[in-house]
Amino acid sequence: MLSDAQWSELEPLVEACRPKAKTPPQDLQRTLSAILWRHRNGAKWRAIPEELGPWWRAAQIFIRWSRAGVWERLLSLVQE
Repeated sequence: MLSDAQWSELEPLVEACRPKAKTPPQDLQRTLSAILWRHRNGAKWRAIPEELGPWWRAAQIFIRWSRAGVWERLLSLVQE
């Protein structure tokens, strides 16, 4: 799970990269923690622990951001 210190560094970069929607994603820190948990563990989306939020929200954001190129832009910003 992303700590508050990690999130405070990552949040401005995420905000710069993510697509602007009519309504911003709910609890983005927790959702990104769920995505990271899933990739670290190699688990299926449905295996994400409940405390990290609904599995479908993490999957939906991951897929949408993948199609929009958000992860590539975020990686570039983090590497700078």
